[in-house]
Amino acid sequence: MSSRRGRGPGLSAFQNHSSLASSYAMHGNALKATNMEALKTQLSVFQALAHNFALTHAEKIKQDPALRSEFHRLCTSIGVDPAAADNAALSKKGTVGGGFFSMMAGRDDKEFVARVALRVVQVCRASREENGGLLGLEECRQRVAKGKGVGGAMDVASDDVLRAVESLKPLGGGFSIIIVGSKKMIRSIPKELSTDQSTVLEAIQIQGFVTVSMLEDNLNWENARAETVIEDLLSASLVWVDAKASEKEYWSPAFMHDDN
Repeated sequence: MSSRRGRGPGLSAFQNHSSLASSYAMHGNALKATNMEALKTQLSVFQALAHNFALTHAEKIKQDPALRSEFHRLCTSIGVDPAAADNAALSKKGTVGGGFFSMMAGRDDKEFVARVALRVVQVCRASREENGGLLGLEECRQRVAKGKGVGGAMDVASDDVLRAVESLKPLGGGFSIIIVGSKKMIRSIPKELSTDQSTVLEAIQIQGFVTVSMLEDNLNWENARAETVIEDLLSASLVWVDAKASEKEYWSPAFMHDDN
């Protein structure tokens, strides 16, 4: 007598499961392709809108630094680089071609960034003796905007200065943006700041100045360590010393001009 018990799923059940899984995968791929196509269409629409906006407001974009910065961010976020002259990566029919932005925004923008970069170099070199090659971004922007002589002023946003510094990197010379505490600084010297030097500059940004005893008490540094980093900062002209106080106080000219 056969004692057959309830059987588990047979081969046909596994085949049905495999077929169902394959069907789900195909459906998922179809949805993914549809969504990707929709995203491409939306991106094309955004690019076209940016194109029309640039045509309508070209002069305002060139003259208003805040609008220019926002427009540049928008272009970058949707894959249009206004500074990339002769870039035809988006020149397919129905999309915004690189040629237009090269003509309207690209070349003008590159020339503008180049002018700002030249002024940034001049400002940084002129102030290097007083700040050791470490200049606050906002102070640099103000000096660049002010210019020299009659008619030398120009409307410049912080983003313009950031892009100008970025454009200088391939040329060498040590130009870069660093962050000390909460403040963006332009470094115009090739030498990197050590961790201890950055810590002291950040403390100066917060406290206004530091003393050797403050570093010893608050950072638990040995006297030799505190004295060494202070001497290094002094030799690089990154801090100034007030010897008239009861204990020598060390100030950074980089943090004396603005609070940004």
